[in-house]
Amino acid sequence: MTSSRRHLLGGAAALAAAWVSGARAAEVDLNLPGGGGVRPLITDYPQKGAMILQRTRPPLLETPFEVFDEGTFTPNNRFYVRWHWAVIPTEVDVNAFRLEVKGHVNAPLSLTLRELYNLPRVELAAVNQCSGNSRGLFQPRVPGAQWGNGAMGNAKWVGVRLRDVLDRAGVRAGATVVRFGALDQPVVQEGPDFMKSLALDHARDGEVMIAYLMNGEPMTLNHGFPIRLIVPGWFSTYWVKALNSIEVLDGPDENYWMKTAYRIPDTPGANVRPGQTGFGTVPINHMVPRSFVTNLRDGAGLPMGAPAPLRGIAFGGSTGVRAVDVSTDGGASWQPATLGPDEGKYGFRRWEAGFTPTARGEARIMVRCTNNDGLAQPAEPNWNGGGYMRNGIETTSVRIG
Repeated sequence: MTSSRRHLLGGAAALAAAWVSGARAAEVDLNLPGGGGVRPLITDYPQKGAMILQRTRPPLLETPFEVFDEGTFTPNNRFYVRWHWAVIPTEVDVNAFRLEVKGHVNAPLSLTLRELYNLPRVELAAVNQCSGNSRGLFQPRVPGAQWGNGAMGNAKWVGVRLRDVLDRAGVRAGATVVRFGALDQPVVQEGPDFMKSLALDHARDGEVMIAYLMNGEPMTLNHGFPIRLIVPGWFSTYWVKALNSIEVLDGPDENYWMKTAYRIPDTPGANVRPGQTGFGTVPINHMVPRSFVTNLRDGAGLPMGAPAPLRGIAFGGSTGVRAVDVSTDGGASWQPATLGPDEGKYGFRRWEAGFTPTARGEARIMVRCTNNDGLAQPAEPNWNGGGYMRNGIETTSVRIG
């Protein structure tokens, strides 16, 4: 490994330069309710293929949805990108890098990457999904990045158990929370450092991991080089990129990103009515089941009487996929889909179903995932002011002629 790994031209600066030069391949319409869904499709962001540009600084890049039809795992160069602060790492000296483990521990650590790599290696397939994935589809509209459905991806992560690192430091009695810090920085001095935390029992469950490989390759700086936290089954706000600090606390974490930001209504499905008040909130946490048709887009045309196989992806959120059901008549009747290989309970699961249109006009294709806990996608999407946790049954309308 070389002594440093550089993001070409310095991350967001490179994208800004490309933007000024007008180097755009095309535009994509995300078909957001109320309009305003046209986005540039950029092709020259460092270490990326064609991506939908949501924001330049900090970089927010969305995966074009057709990528999800290509396979179970999302290619690294098409995997969505989301940072909170614009001051992101553009270069890391791997020889000087240290992961600090401190706080309520017996022996504080300052681990080199080599020391980390020498710990027992583990591998896990898991979906990384932005808390606000599909926010642009909320009605009425809510503030924040107006993502379509592409702020997610599935990868095979390789690294070490967080538990092994914590055990090496020796967690002291009375510890309750583990907090994680990163190399990215606020753009203003008073801005709160990005930090997230997990309850100690969760942090030590043997599944939470510190990853250094993503789909068999070292992570690029886009995705958190040299190491990032992997919290399978939970939204990606906890998947801290460019992880450099682990702090064990003996009390609650009162930092901004836990106490104020990324909170959801403490209601079933995080669902409230627009304008509703008086409900409690909790930090966003585990994901919920979702499923999508990937080989057809809204408005596609299909010939009557000819077989038109359907396929797509599903994931169970905090557990695996039990079943996927498909309707081709707008929900009046359902048929079970055939599930593809199980790559792990936290990853995408491919599904397929048969469809032969028999009547001209519009056909409304719906897909519903039920996870291993028996939780199924609801018929109607939820709503909350943060635009979080959308997982209603998706509908793809096609023209039969």
